[in-house]
Amino acid sequence: MKLGPSLYRLGNDIVAAYLIATDEGITVIDAGLPGMYADLKAELSALGRSLGDIRGAIITHGDGDHIGFAEQLHRETGVPIYIHEADAARSKGLEKSKASGGRMKIGPTLGFVAYGARKGMIRPKYLTEVVELKGDEALDLPGAPQVIRMPGHSPGSIAVFSPVADAVFVGDALTTRHVLNGKTGMQPAPFTDDPAEALASLANLEEFSATWVLPGHGTPYRGGIAAAVRETRAAAAAAAAAAAAK
Repeated sequence: MKLGPSLYRLGNDIVAAYLIATDEGITVIDAGLPGMYADLKAELSALGRSLGDIRGAIITHGDGDHIGFAEQLHRETGVPIYIHEADAARSKGLEKSKASGGRMKIGPTLGFVAYGARKGMIRPKYLTEVVELKGDEALDLPGAPQVIRMPGHSPGSIAVFSPVADAVFVGDALTTRHVLNGKTGMQPAPFTDDPAEALASLANLEEFSATWVLPGHGTPYRGGIAAAVRETRAAAAAAAAAAAAK
């Protein structure tokens, strides 16, 4: 799905990945689920491009619904897969999050599980070879991506800012749709290792300016970074107040 002149989304509001497409080539941001590889190839075909146009894939963190088709892409094309060093082990299946998903509703949860099953979430394809990031790098890839450290959801969570795409890709640093209860709007993401650290990391986004804020789950947000951070903090405060009142 086209979002902007150089910006495309794969998947849907349940699980999403993104492409930055320029004349110099394509950068993949997150790789969704393994079965979304077919979606990638279909989107490339619609653009008149091919797998050979991809120059690299940046993974925002090492969870199975973000590493997705990255290993298959690497094996078939040899393109580098970038992930922060603190999440490298997680992306290889050597570590897993033990964080809670929070409140559930049967409909949204079943929808997430069913879509995940169709797209291969049950059998994740762990990465075998990665390029480890330190954080805050500017990468020599299409779209001039800038890495932003966002620890909290996982130790090595990052966001990726692209001035060319006028976007920041936030992974699970925040979300616009809770995958287990269907709540929409800017909010902290579930399955977060350290919620307090994740909220503190939102400050790292504030030095950047972009129209699009693009999470791994939920509707793309076009209200800008400052508003997204403000709304996420407000949602977290409201949730904390509601929990304290019980």
